[in-house]
Amino acid sequence: MKIFNALTNQKESFVPITSPRVGIYVCGVTVYDECHLGHARSAIVFDVLRRYLAYRGYDVTYVKNFTDVDDKIINRAAEEGIPWDGVVEKYMQAYARDMKRLSVGTPDVEPRATEHMPEILQMIRTLQEKGFAYQVDGDVYYRVSAFSEYGLLSKRHAEDMQAGARVEVDERKQDPMDFALWKAAKPGEPAWESPWGPGRPGWHIECSAMSVRHLGATFDIHGGGKDLTFPHHENEIAQSRAATGQAFARYWVHNGFVTIDEEKMSKSLGNFFTVRDIFDQSNCPERVTAEAVRYFLLSTHYRGDVNFSNLAVAEAKSALDNVYDLFIRLSESVSAVPAGVTEELVAILSPEKPDAVSEPMDVVGEALTQFHKAFEEAMEDDLNTPAALAAFQQLRAAANQVLKGGLSEKGRREIRETFRQCGAPLGLFQLNENEWVFRELDFGLEQCRMRAERECTDEWIQEQIQQRAEARARKDFATADHVREALAAKGILLEDRPDGSTRWKR
Repeated sequence: MKIFNALTNQKESFVPITSPRVGIYVCGVTVYDECHLGHARSAIVFDVLRRYLAYRGYDVTYVKNFTDVDDKIINRAAEEGIPWDGVVEKYMQAYARDMKRLSVGTPDVEPRATEHMPEILQMIRTLQEKGFAYQVDGDVYYRVSAFSEYGLLSKRHAEDMQAGARVEVDERKQDPMDFALWKAAKPGEPAWESPWGPGRPGWHIECSAMSVRHLGATFDIHGGGKDLTFPHHENEIAQSRAATGQAFARYWVHNGFVTIDEEKMSKSLGNFFTVRDIFDQSNCPERVTAEAVRYFLLSTHYRGDVNFSNLAVAEAKSALDNVYDLFIRLSESVSAVPAGVTEELVAILSPEKPDAVSEPMDVVGEALTQFHKAFEEAMEDDLNTPAALAAFQQLRAAANQVLKGGLSEKGRREIRETFRQCGAPLGLFQLNENEWVFRELDFGLEQCRMRAERECTDEWIQEQIQQRAEARARKDFATADHVREALAAKGILLEDRPDGSTRWKR
């Protein structure tokens, strides 16, 4: 099996550290809002990776974290008028609901940052003792210049990384690229005691501490969206290698974006549909919708971007309709062989007469052999799910052709079992044919978009922009950023002009 390793920028043979055990760590969500389709894609990609490795016989330990203390959570708590941990619980429950709807398996471990403060504090202390971190007042920063391999994953030059990191100007830092390991508490914020005073961890350190805690200093696969490559994953490597003195993750796997009109789907851009929207607006049962969404997302290779549209999902649903229609035909009772069928064809389609069948003429056996070869070659080649789905459709076409002449019960059973067993790693073809519905799948997402636009009047938008301008004038950049994010979440994009004015567009 080959996997594309972002660390080396090439496909590599997958060789676990201690076969058959495989450790996987995937960066999860920050629980401050509903999940969108981009989150769903990442969840499904690594769900398939986990399932396929188990299908191949590996003993997989799958760890996926929650970021449960963050500026976004604190801001959302103020916005909703509830405690910060109330926001966490609310959206963790929403996440669990969405993953269940999408038929995404529960990770073996789902660590939360707030439950790993001892490990986080110990790693920061170790970095400080080794000279990789320094304290400024109640904050602790990572000293990037002390780690000679910084940029190993992202392949960026120093000037590019400074631009990409979008670091806030802080004259207390020794270098603009240095990043926070521990943040001193501000009034009203959640805080934990530490050697540097009350505060909370930076975003990057939590994943380093949790992955090492649950998988060891060196483990097999680290995954996440490609937007996390820099700075998050780059910083994880720097922290972890410096703290442990050992290699960190051996294979780095990143999934592409979901786009709308070729633009990345994200909360910051405001062009996203939540998983809840998709299921609530669908006119099909949840398990049918889940397979349609999974088929749509897996129709594009996980490393590429996939452009979302109702038409694309309708095509995925249609492809699944064809498979479940085959299941219905396979479940029908075996009928007599039509008149005019030769004895040779009867022998080919009758496994109970094996002596009359030569291997090259066994139509069902040949079709299944070709399918297994194509399916495994596709999945072994860096989880090439589009090619795997094509193999399923070729098997469907072959089965329909064989059915025209009549097929024994054993042959029907073998075809059905192949679809279900090989479809299981993809989370597809698992429903009973009686559960499937053949009506058109319509998510009503255009209505969702129109409703959001009606709620955001021009006057309301101008009021928000004025509040943001006032916050910027008094250098309250946290509030200004929160206003921008709130507008983006409703699909309103701001553009600051050189003359100091701000333009907006839906």
